[in-house]
Amino acid sequence: MMGQLLKPKKTEITDKLRKEINKVVNRYIDQGVAELIPGVLFIDEVHMLDIECFTYLHHVLESSLAPIVIFATNRGNCQVKGTDLSAPHGMPRDLLDRIMIIRTLPYSQSETVQILRIHLQTEGIQINDESLNILGDIGVKTTLRYAVQLLTPASILARINGRDSIAPEDVQEINELFFDAKSSAKMLAEQEDKYMK
Repeated sequence: MMGQLLKPKKTEITDKLRKEINKVVNRYIDQGVAELIPGVLFIDEVHMLDIECFTYLHHVLESSLAPIVIFATNRGNCQVKGTDLSAPHGMPRDLLDRIMIIRTLPYSQSETVQILRIHLQTEGIQINDESLNILGDIGVKTTLRYAVQLLTPASILARINGRDSIAPEDVQEINELFFDAKSSAKMLAEQEDKYMK
């Protein structure tokens, strides 16, 4: 009995309730009492969604209260989950017809250095310009994520060596200790016979 009293009551939001709320919101907007500022929904790895998710999203995007939706993926043609269809970016073609595709380009060396500099300031890590440029080159050759992941171990190595700031030799030593995803995949493919399947 006591457990039921303390448990918060949960109510499912039905379509009827949602429509009533939308009517009230629309009336407020028409009267000038309220202003609708759509939110932003960011969905990363959109190719992982199945056909039911895409159907629901397609339905929701028809609403006047729909947010701005940004889909992100790095896939070309692949299967739409839950179907036998292959489509660009793993998205149903009827949804693809309604979206604008923005091509992104890899970061340049200077952009990578700038992003790393911001990250270093946030983390409070000291580094000299030469080391930062080396990290920028590593980020361009591999990925920005890998370059960022090298910062903490390089900082620890610098402290072990009695330095307050990351030196070029710290970056080079740490880079030799770890593999980025592309190098690791390439090594596994080349030495496939040495690993268990």
